[in-house]
Amino acid sequence: MTLLDIQNLRPCIFTRALNLSLANGESIGLGGSSGSGKSLLLRAIADMDLHEGDVLLDGVSRSAFSAPEWRRKVGLLPPESRWWRDSAGEHLRMPTAAPLDELGLNPSILEQPVTELSSGERQRLALARLIANNRPRVLLLDEPTANLDSLNSRRIEELVAAYRHATGAGVIWVSHDPDQLRRVSNRQYRIEAGELHSVGEAVQ
Repeated sequence: MTLLDIQNLRPCIFTRALNLSLANGESIGLGGSSGSGKSLLLRAIADMDLHEGDVLLDGVSRSAFSAPEWRRKVGLLPPESRWWRDSAGEHLRMPTAAPLDELGLNPSILEQPVTELSSGERQRLALARLIANNRPRVLLLDEPTANLDSLNSRRIEELVAAYRHATGAGVIWVSHDPDQLRRVSNRQYRIEAGELHSVGEAVQ
């Protein structure tokens, strides 16, 4: 069953509009060189940049949602997340619902100032915040393991897989690592010269 339906979407640097569907519980891997437009595509789906086209969630056009409601349901995890309060815990509406253990984070991290956390801790905490606060129907993940070692990268991969299998959420995962994309996705695409190209099915 189609969860997200991308229709004639064209971010600013794309030479051709694209059409793409994401099924319930499916993960799509997205690769491409730096500057090819991977982040622009995710931001267009999240309705955060100017673009042409439409995106439907469960058959309902994005225009039927308010911007905050859409971004709760279609959650973007950017490479650098914003933090607007002093302590990490102040960013969580229900701290006990955050998957800290699964991400290798001690609950005491919630008492620490965000400025004292490492980039890897902030990266994992941003994913925990997105899932705990919003329970999104779609996760748009922009290089979610870029600053992490192999152990913590696998923790994120396993958490995202468990979340989509448990909830039926869909995932679009951007990565420069083709091995990771094969692990985490059912289908893979690559952006080249402003166009989206299929690179076949993943080995899973």
